[in-house]
Amino acid sequence: MKALLVITGRGMGGDAVNALNISKSLENKGVQCELALDHDAPGLLFKKNGYSWHEVKVPQAGGHAATKINTVKAGIKTFKAVMETKTLIKQLKVDVVVGIIGGGAVVGCIAAKLAKVPAVGIIDTPLDSKVCTRLNRCIVLPEAQLFKSSEIPLNVSKSFFPLSPSIAKGNKENGLEQLRKYSGEVGFDENKKTLLFSSGSSLFEMMVKALANYSKLEGVSDKYNLVLVGHPLEKKYLDLIDSKKVINLGYIDWIDDLYEVVDLAILTDDGVMIQEAIACELPSVALTHVKYGRYHNMAGIFPGAVIESDLDHLNNNINQSLANLKDILTQTKKYSGEVLSSGEKIADIIINEAKKNKI
Repeated sequence: MKALLVITGRGMGGDAVNALNISKSLENKGVQCELALDHDAPGLLFKKNGYSWHEVKVPQAGGHAATKINTVKAGIKTFKAVMETKTLIKQLKVDVVVGIIGGGAVVGCIAAKLAKVPAVGIIDTPLDSKVCTRLNRCIVLPEAQLFKSSEIPLNVSKSFFPLSPSIAKGNKENGLEQLRKYSGEVGFDENKKTLLFSSGSSLFEMMVKALANYSKLEGVSDKYNLVLVGHPLEKKYLDLIDSKKVINLGYIDWIDDLYEVVDLAILTDDGVMIQEAIACELPSVALTHVKYGRYHNMAGIFPGAVIESDLDHLNNNINQSLANLKDILTQTKKYSGEVLSSGEKIADIIINEAKKNKI
């Protein structure tokens, strides 16, 4: 069986991570995967993992932050993108098309319909939820409003984000070694609890402000190791933190090892990041509206396992979470297995859709 995955974005993170994990889950079940990215996508994540790809037009409207103007512009470019992708589907003779979020989902689903090949849309934005559910089988991810609905169309299944099983196989000893190595003059104390502040590979201003505010509380730096991860979108953000109280690791590629050391993670209200923490059985606080004002209500999807907070009340919510760490950890463990199996679940739906349409 052969699948074509049509992927939104630059092939570096976010949607690309979802696509990579779905590809690996499909390959583990014997499916040959072909990838398609936009002509301008550098595809660094796929290159790093040894994947090549085909080039087609994949317009973007802006995902959850899409404006009407951006949506119209993307719509105008969609016709050419669909025709290119339809031709590719025919050339590759694939058995199923998988459209990955936003433009990738829309283009993949429409092109597959025209090519008369079964498709599955992986949907997570207002636009792909509106378009793809009218065309093909769909899998809706947690950041979409449709995921939170009690009534969904018959052709739609809910799933958590597909994660790599390796995320829960971190090496604690390596995490400790790296923290000792890069803690600088602050120093890392294994006898203290460790708190992680992160908005992903890119560090957003609000997350820096959150850490700056918390580090100013009396006695906090004496009680806890305060760790910051991410490459700042602007260098001036780092001026907000006290370099004598905070271990600033910058961008790292050993986050799975770090998760094994951390006692509480303060993360953005972001589906993939929160799920990774849950997979690692790591209690977390979700700071809302960090990335361009987005709000995904991860605490509503994982009640008891994720504590939600705005910036103004974050200090108090962190302290309350630390006081109730055992209870939060118990709730986190309840979701861990289901979160880790999400990639396999998505792969099974895609394979079944392809087989169903062959009969």
